[in-house]
Amino acid sequence: MSNNKEFQPVTEATATNTRQVNPYGPNPADYLSNVENFQLIDSTLREGEQFANAFFDTEKKIEIAKALDAFGVDYIELTSPVASEQSRKDCEAICKLGLKAKILTHIRCHMDDAKVAVETGVDGVDVVIGTSKFLREYSHGKDMNYIAKSAVEVIEFVKSKGIEIRFSSEDSFRSDLVDLLNIYKTVSSVGVNRVGIADTVGCANPRQVYELIRTLKSVVSCDIECHFHNDTGCAIPNAYTALEAGARLIDTCVLGIGERNGIVPLGGLMARMIVAAPEYVKSKYKLHKLRDLEVLVAEAVEVNIPFNNPITGFCAFTHKAGIHAKAILANPSTYEILNPNDFGMTRYIHFANRLTGWNAIKTRVDQLNLHLTDQQCKDVTQKIKKLGDIRPLNVDDVDSIIKDYHAEISTPQLQAKRNSEEVNDTLPEPAIKKSHN
Repeated sequence: MSNNKEFQPVTEATATNTRQVNPYGPNPADYLSNVENFQLIDSTLREGEQFANAFFDTEKKIEIAKALDAFGVDYIELTSPVASEQSRKDCEAICKLGLKAKILTHIRCHMDDAKVAVETGVDGVDVVIGTSKFLREYSHGKDMNYIAKSAVEVIEFVKSKGIEIRFSSEDSFRSDLVDLLNIYKTVSSVGVNRVGIADTVGCANPRQVYELIRTLKSVVSCDIECHFHNDTGCAIPNAYTALEAGARLIDTCVLGIGERNGIVPLGGLMARMIVAAPEYVKSKYKLHKLRDLEVLVAEAVEVNIPFNNPITGFCAFTHKAGIHAKAILANPSTYEILNPNDFGMTRYIHFANRLTGWNAIKTRVDQLNLHLTDQQCKDVTQKIKKLGDIRPLNVDDVDSIIKDYHAEISTPQLQAKRNSEEVNDTLPEPAIKKSHN
């Protein structure tokens, strides 16, 4: 039995040798994964313009484009130049800015659109046409043969101008799989730079995304771009799964704004990706610029940044419960998977409430440059909790309780000397009874 090598005991050493350095990183089994080699196509100035509140004038578009470029996105996608005369002028103006990011515009799969697009100065053209039965019947009314012929014509024309070209189906996850694979195989064969998958109605789940991308990788020889809507809340997980399966480019918008309830939010995707590929993300993107970028867009479309927004929501790095605060003060990794410093943010211990713990209050005491023992901090914490049971508290309430308590225990207690002489001095003289002889 000693020579039987079929069964080997697992020791701590062997387990350590096989363990991933980053347990949240790409799975080694996903040999096509681009989790550590992805690119961003930000569509705030295209998809984002379709948000209900959005109206970007030329000045605002230029400001947003510069902010996106400073953040480090790889591509900036603009509204089709045939959408309106001003859209064309804006496209030309942004192309002249000399940004590091490549400028794309988004057009229908039609030669008339392509001829206008290539004259704007863009670096690439994103072509799209609906392939699901819904869109073929109720949108453009064309069959797959027409779609394939039009796609080849537009692709060859755009390539002849020395410009990047992407072909994307629309409503990909409700399209017939055979139709999809045939059209993608066709456009790949004529040299398209990348193909696009679009979850136009947000119906897909991560398993469906993984299976479709892996299947598509066996058919095309170009990069795959993905566009995920968030109707069912799966935009970010779908984007991450697509990268695991081999897609390389993800469409995003600042705050996820777009048609209906939008697409993959730039900040939310960064939160997911910095956990999976921290070195890649921190070296490529200027994460400390994220908050200002989101504020810029939020003000432009007149919305507030959601309280639960990843990274920049007002309570994203706020800790309230006593047991959480104690652990965070000892080691932030106990209750944080993201480091706020990576994004130019700070954490906050929310101590003004009845759930607070004495460790949080002790930290506040130190911040106020007061001195209390651990037991005294516990005592004052009980006073804070008692008031917190009656009404909401704010920082001033807590500070007042701490300061009052500190003053109370720090004030010397004067003890009056009381001796027999002082007692006698204070007593009234006894009345003298007169004698009546």
